[in-house]
Amino acid sequence: MWVSSNFQLPFSNRLLRDAHATLMKGVRGEQKTPGEFRRSQNWIGGSNPGNARFVPPIADDVPELMSDLERFAHNADLHLPPLLKVALMHYQFETIHPFLDGNGRIGRLMVPLYLVSKGILKQPVLYLSDYLERNREEYYERLTRVREKDAITDWLIFSLDGLAETAARGVDTFNKILRFKADWEKEIAAWKPQGRTGLALFNHLFGQVWINARMAAAAAGVSQPTAYKLIDRFVEQGLLVEMTGAKRDRIFLFDAYLKLYRRS
Repeated sequence: MWVSSNFQLPFSNRLLRDAHATLMKGVRGEQKTPGEFRRSQNWIGGSNPGNARFVPPIADDVPELMSDLERFAHNADLHLPPLLKVALMHYQFETIHPFLDGNGRIGRLMVPLYLVSKGILKQPVLYLSDYLERNREEYYERLTRVREKDAITDWLIFSLDGLAETAARGVDTFNKILRFKADWEKEIAAWKPQGRTGLALFNHLFGQVWINARMAAAAAGVSQPTAYKLIDRFVEQGLLVEMTGAKRDRIFLFDAYLKLYRRS
């Protein structure tokens, strides 16, 4: 993953471009110059710039505007609290709209990446997508009001509310994961005769949420036929769900764990 390979990069336009190149692989918009700033005009809403909801700056201005954004991020003479600074950066990024597609995803990801670079987060795990999706119309309205009426205070309050709510939900999810892990470790340890191998597979799944028999065998240190029996027990307990519907080369998802995120 790009996070593991580029995580030591300082916050920069290069980091944002690398993130964009990775996030656009295999998704809608992957043909729209992933990893590169746009070289043509884009717009938000409407069928053309004439009837669009918002038209970002022309493409020729994007490199310099993004350089300004990077300089702002690293300007130590601006004594702004990091949360206010990143809220301003988010607004500026979405106004520039530097990519042909995927600006929303990168704009949201930019927030935790910046907070990691400032030492406020250890990992980029503060995801604003759910908050912004649930408040989509207000989000767009707040951005528009800054552009049209200089209502920056309203935007900062909206951003801080989103960070606070997202952080609280993240703590709640993390606590649920800790309880889930502790409860199931106790349960699996008592399985006879699969306690040791079951625990090995269970802990492996937290780093690899889908698995097949070959992977399970390697993780648990058992033969592939034994791995199938172990997988069957995980399926019976509702920990794994088979995803392919096939008889061979089946793939299983750590669904019980992923549900903790969906319920948050």
